Amino acid sequence: MDQVRNVSEQTEDVLEKVGRPLKPYIPWVARTLLVSTFIEDAVRILVQWQNQLYFLQAYRGFPWGLSHMFLLVNVVTMLICSALAIGRRRTEYAVGGLFAVTVVQGFAYGLIFDFKFFLRNLSVVGGLLMLLAEALLSRRRNVFAGLPTMSDEDRSKYVLLGGRVLLILLFASFVFSGSLTLGRMVVIAVGGLSCVMVAVGFKAKWSAIVLVAILSVFNLLVNNWWSIDFNPTHRDFVKYDFFQTLSIMGGFLLLVNVGPGSFSVDEKKKNF
Repeated sequence: MDQVRNVSEQTEDVLEKVGRPLKPYIPWVARTLLVSTFIEDAVRILVQWQNQLYFLQAYRGFPWGLSHMFLLVNVVTMLICSALAIGRRRTEYAVGGLFAVTVVQGFAYGLIFDFKFFLRNLSVVGGLLMLLAEALLSRRRNVFAGLPTMSDEDRSKYVLLGGRVLLILLFASFVFSGSLTLGRMVVIAVGGLSCVMVAVGFKAKWSAIVLVAILSVFNLLVNNWWSIDFNPTHRDFVKYDFFQTLSIMGGFLLLVNVGPGSFSVDEKKKNF
């Protein structure tokens, strides 16, 4: 057991040294990936404006005018809040706006009760919580020369815990979809263990990196929307999944940046 622990610590030290030059860029990359699904959605609505109006009016019962206003508000909210998130400006308002868009669109398009859609959106919400936690921790470090405010410190604990738990729900949707092959079972085993470690906060940063690697390969092999040209509707759905997965990867990278928080095994180990 001691040998395994020593090998694990040595591996972490090596990875830490290798990844040190990239560390300053992780927060920016993470925030950009996180909001990528909202930016893509805003662009898609603008490009397919007439199709979006037709769907809302013909299939969802939106009256003329209200459908226009709904789409316009969504586009403006997603673009402004995404820019605020990337620029680390008014992050609480950005998270609130993007969360509202996620919920409202689920009901408006009639997808809120679709199991896969529901789990994936909860994972995106988990990523937004990680973004909020990053903002709370940053503000906590900057107040009164590093003295934390109790409210921000307390809130960040619960926000990080909620974000960790919600982030891993994407993997649950992966488990319950598709046929079980040997390769898929291996991915489920490795990814499932990593998800549990993220949820309890044990070696959470390294587990998050493993999940980012798995999701990267999965996204390129399964959600390869650029290779679909025979069915535009199917292409849009796959493209939507692709960018949602990118957003969840951004959430995991934020976890790598800010850590799992006080409610975690990693943090408790520091007290012993």
